[in-house]
Amino acid sequence: SPLAKPHRKDPRLVERFELFIAGIEVANGYTEQNNALEQYLIFKEQEMRRKKGDKEAHEPDYDFVEALCVGMPPAGGIGIGIDRLVMLFTGTTSIKEVIPFPMVKRD
Repeated sequence: SPLAKPHRKDPRLVERFELFIAGIEVANGYTEQNNALEQYLIFKEQEMRRKKGDKEAHEPDYDFVEALCVGMPPAGGIGIGIDRLVMLFTGTTSIKEVIPFPMVKRD
């Protein structure tokens, strides 16, 4: 994630984890990047990747960078995939079977 803080001892890594149950990713979390300059540079790189057609590159949030300039204490979070937990509880193998509002591609 471009919002994750680099690892303290190895800058090639980030402080991030994923939780798997029965082979299904149900949660992931990370320590938030709270250095405004570093986050700005990461967003610039993501912006260049998007312009080159990388659909997985994140949309830059420069308002967030501005907020970081004011100061943000160390923080972290975790995201839990409720749809993936429903997959586990129902025994389904496709996430498409449990998403209540599937994405519809419009012409």
